[in-house]
Amino acid sequence: MTIDWPIFGTIFGVNLVYITLNTLRFLLTMKGYRHLAPVVSVVEITVYVIGLSLVLNQLDNYWNVLAYALGYGVGVWVGILIEDKLALGYMMVTVIMPESSTQLATTLRENGFGVTQSVATGLEGQRLVMEILTPRKSERRLYALIKSEEPKAFMISYEPKFVSGGFWAKRIRNR
Repeated sequence: MTIDWPIFGTIFGVNLVYITLNTLRFLLTMKGYRHLAPVVSVVEITVYVIGLSLVLNQLDNYWNVLAYALGYGVGVWVGILIEDKLALGYMMVTVIMPESSTQLATTLRENGFGVTQSVATGLEGQRLVMEILTPRKSERRLYALIKSEEPKAFMISYEPKFVSGGFWAKRIRNR
């Protein structure tokens, strides 16, 4: 059985676009973009029906199935790359410092980060705990600043689902 390269490329391309849109739509939904996610899903399902019909019309040609599968895998990869570049949403980072007196909070504030700090007691005594909300686009810069000031800092991060009030109230738009 020979490969029909134009059909192979079309099926691959259509499925790549479909899965990329599928990945982005899922991420938009999870991040709370309630108006954009349905629009993306309309385009996504249209592309899906076109791609699937191309494969089902010639199901006896396993090269078409392979093109569909390859487009699927590459589409997931491309969707992840795009989402990583978009860096949608915010991260909440908790930093626990081994020393209770540090200039890190000041440095972070001078670099535009909102920091709430408190003193806590750990196994080996007092610790400084900092809570920092940051756009995902600034996450790596935040980690670099913390590591440059205090390499032994303990950090944990998570994505908050809801943010209201405080330092970020004026910066976060309603989605």
